[in-house]
Amino acid sequence: MRFHSRKWVKPEDLNPNGTLFGGRLLEWIDEEAALYTIIQLENSRIVTKYISEINFMSSAKEGDIVELGMEVTKFGKSSLTLKCEARNKMTRETILTVDNIIMVNLNEHGKPTPHGKTEVEFVKDRLK
Repeated sequence: MRFHSRKWVKPEDLNPNGTLFGGRLLEWIDEEAALYTIIQLENSRIVTKYISEINFMSSAKEGDIVELGMEVTKFGKSSLTLKCEARNKMTRETILTVDNIIMVNLNEHGKPTPHGKTEVEFVKDRLK
């Protein structure tokens, strides 16, 4: 799994227990999944269709750095299925895993549309 971004846990990201609020982490994951899919499918019209069960294993506290990893598990006709891992860079513990995030490619009318992709592409390879 490739880890694409890092987030710094700030006071506004904490729950009443003083640890990372799960909803904030899910917001970060949804945004990262969208960004990853936009880059892969070369289309900014992307929506989240489905996020599977979320398995929290540990947490993070103020000042910790959270890394978000994404990996493509399936190319559908108009969708991309990803798996995600969030880990605490400071403690090296996995915070959570999400086995399936389905992102859908839309046309200019907001309807699902085929994307024609079958494998992960890297931007550096497109520039050759």
